Amino acid sequence: MMRDTIRGWCLMLLVMCGFAAPAAAQSYAEGQFDPAIPTLIATVGHAPGARITSPAQAYAYLKALVAAAPDRTQLVQYATSWEGRPLYYLVLSAPANMAKLEAIRADMANIAAGRAGNGTALPVTWLAYGVHGNEISSTDAALMTAYHLLAAKDDPKAAKIMGSTIVVIDPMQNPDGRARFVNNFLASTGIAPDADRQAAEHDEPWPSGRVNHYMFDLNRDWFTLSQPETRGKVAAIREWNPVVVVDLHEMGGDETYFFSPAAQPFSPNLTPAQIRAYELIGRYNAAAFDARGEPYFTREVYDLFYPGYGDTWNAHQGAIGSTYEQGSARGLVFARRDGTELTYADGIANHFSASLATASAVADNAQRFLSDFAAYRAGNASGAAGRGTYVIDLGKRRWNAERLGRRLAAQGITVLRRDGSASVCGKSYPAGYLAVPQAQPAARLIRSLLDRDTPLPPDFLAEQERRRSVDLPHELYDVTAWAVGPMAGVDVALCNGVVGGDALAPDAPIAPKAEGSGTFAIAVPWTDSGQARLVTLALREGIDGRVTDKAFAAGGRQFPRGTVVFPAGSNTPEMMVRLTELAQDIGAQTVFLESGWVDSGPNLGSEHFVRLTLPRVAVAWDDGISQLSAGALRYVLEQRIGLPVTPIRTARLARADLSDYDVVLVPEGDPSAQLGEGGQRALRSFVQRGGVLVAVGDSLETFSSGDNPLLAVKREAALGRDPGEAGGDKGDLAEAVAITSDAEYREAIKDPAALPDTLPGALLNVVGEPDHFLSAGYDEGAVVLATGTQIFTPLGRDKGVNAVRFAAPGNLIASGYVWDENRRQMAYKPYLMAQPTGRGLVIGFAHDPSTRGFLEGLDLMIANAVLVAPSRVR
Repeated sequence: MMRDTIRGWCLMLLVMCGFAAPAAAQSYAEGQFDPAIPTLIATVGHAPGARITSPAQAYAYLKALVAAAPDRTQLVQYATSWEGRPLYYLVLSAPANMAKLEAIRADMANIAAGRAGNGTALPVTWLAYGVHGNEISSTDAALMTAYHLLAAKDDPKAAKIMGSTIVVIDPMQNPDGRARFVNNFLASTGIAPDADRQAAEHDEPWPSGRVNHYMFDLNRDWFTLSQPETRGKVAAIREWNPVVVVDLHEMGGDETYFFSPAAQPFSPNLTPAQIRAYELIGRYNAAAFDARGEPYFTREVYDLFYPGYGDTWNAHQGAIGSTYEQGSARGLVFARRDGTELTYADGIANHFSASLATASAVADNAQRFLSDFAAYRAGNASGAAGRGTYVIDLGKRRWNAERLGRRLAAQGITVLRRDGSASVCGKSYPAGYLAVPQAQPAARLIRSLLDRDTPLPPDFLAEQERRRSVDLPHELYDVTAWAVGPMAGVDVALCNGVVGGDALAPDAPIAPKAEGSGTFAIAVPWTDSGQARLVTLALREGIDGRVTDKAFAAGGRQFPRGTVVFPAGSNTPEMMVRLTELAQDIGAQTVFLESGWVDSGPNLGSEHFVRLTLPRVAVAWDDGISQLSAGALRYVLEQRIGLPVTPIRTARLARADLSDYDVVLVPEGDPSAQLGEGGQRALRSFVQRGGVLVAVGDSLETFSSGDNPLLAVKREAALGRDPGEAGGDKGDLAEAVAITSDAEYREAIKDPAALPDTLPGALLNVVGEPDHFLSAGYDEGAVVLATGTQIFTPLGRDKGVNAVRFAAPGNLIASGYVWDENRRQMAYKPYLMAQPTGRGLVIGFAHDPSTRGFLEGLDLMIANAVLVAPSRVR
């Protein structure tokens, strides 16, 4: 241990074991360095690895490098975080290349468009660091990589990298999370770094620095584009069209270092040429780590299947996208379980080595990477990945369909739009369509996102089923389904014919749809996320509206249940004008009504219409709650639906004055310990007095246990298992049994109270109860994401209602892979349930409808539970 400690502190003192870098330099490699290039210590006051560099210090150092070497650098701000921090990338290359940078970028764009280049292009290597704010060593490694490329005077590798490639360094993809980590770390440290993994400096408080302001995992957001950090990053990458993209991370402190090749499964949308390139880059990294005597591993974990990661999304654009992982000190020094110590400087050194090795691989094989990238993009454009066209119906969840089209366009995908009635491939589209041709440079990304299903490799699946048969955990790392059409609630069909339309720009406003005439009222049909946003913003401005739980017809038009009517009689003329302005800003649909007379269904004065008021919403926040679930719910409510949310710390709920609120949200997690008996009583009292409690996912167990549960459901054990079998009244004796086969042995060692096998994540069909307001907007069902092990018994009719349930076994799976016993067990079980208690209501979602912010098709369901339910209860 002492030798490893000394080694770590040597790195902090800028002397790499086996090397003897000059004291005035700061590189983790030996050599002579230009004194005109500023060091970190001269700029911000500490040497690399001696302290954790803050976001402000990192940016100050980047600006100092640019000031010292303006002919070889360019610093570009590409985004601003939710908390107002800038995000920059740094471009580095030789002066001759920088002088014609725009021409190089233009030629790369030419190649990315599937056309022949003019010989000006150079391969672009994109090195991205710190997407998780508490994965700290990568940002300092970014700074050291930039320093080395600028300051090394006698390093032929650095010279070749600068001379034959463009390097783009994105040093900090999550500045808000990093700032949170650094602040917590500084507040916890004493006079010397503490290696004890139990020390407060290694034990981050909720929600940790991993996530951004809205507590999103930014490495799952690449195709969702929900966060400003991601939107800016994707736009920047599209401008440069890199041939290699590396995302540098950290993992548990007991691990060593991981670089590609990645683990199985690979997406079927990767090409053989890409797989060969992963091997090439991996060998460059291996040589660099072998030379330093550093251990590493490959292929064992971190697959290339889900396209929401920085590696796979970029691979689907034609780059070689990779994840690199370094064991994390989560501070300055960390005691590993094997008796050694890992320092912050160790992590910086390893990421520095991997960064330079990767850049060297591109520089040494520049023509190969350019040619492979060009062949990939041109082949896609000529139909190598398919020649059909995806057609998105604008007649179903119009606003969501329009939003989806713009998200696709923002990823460099050509989307065509046809307004008005049209017929394509034998199908009529009365409201028009969006068309996404397969034959375009981003074809494989398009297929990954718009195909209903991306199949897992058969041999990989067979191995997972074998592992499960012998009680080993499966090796699926993430969800198995992400079809963006069903997740947005829209219809996507694949057409083999030619489909025309006008190109859709990613920033094009969504056109409003105003129909009808008359001055009696304005109706807002409950059909998509834009409609929910319009209703919410109208309520925030004091505009009076009423919602129906039954469909009605008026003026020759049909209005679905959930429709909100804003009568002119209870609103001023100015309010009605403001409502139309809001609809225009959002791109929502409104229908002007001439009279309160209806052709069928309830009139405005019926008990089926209730007056909506803007609910006051609180969300349980802090320990015991999943920060990802809490953040996603808050994001969907605030940023998409427009409803303000007040976070209240979980432990405070026991003494909070909940009379100020109409809804309390409890996201996924296990809040029972933090709530305690006092918190449980407070929430029960809140519901009994007329409040709405919405519990999500695993947190349902907190409210469905005990002698008098707020939700009369139970979590189910695995199919065929009886939890009661775990007990018994035979004392220490067990029944004697004879085991005669391997199958009987496997049965004997199973946990009798086991939960269902963990579902990595699949899209499943659900069916709504047609007579309950919580399923308004879902008369044709919906697609939800189901993960984990939770399956709940249905609510009995005497207790409440299963407003939305999973479909029958044969129709359950919409996309992805589901273990057969899970499929059979989940069928007909509740997804969304409601149980009255006193004057209030408890609502439970078996799985989180806001996960990753990518299930826009469920926004109306969330709005039913949070925006509409309080008025229904009242």
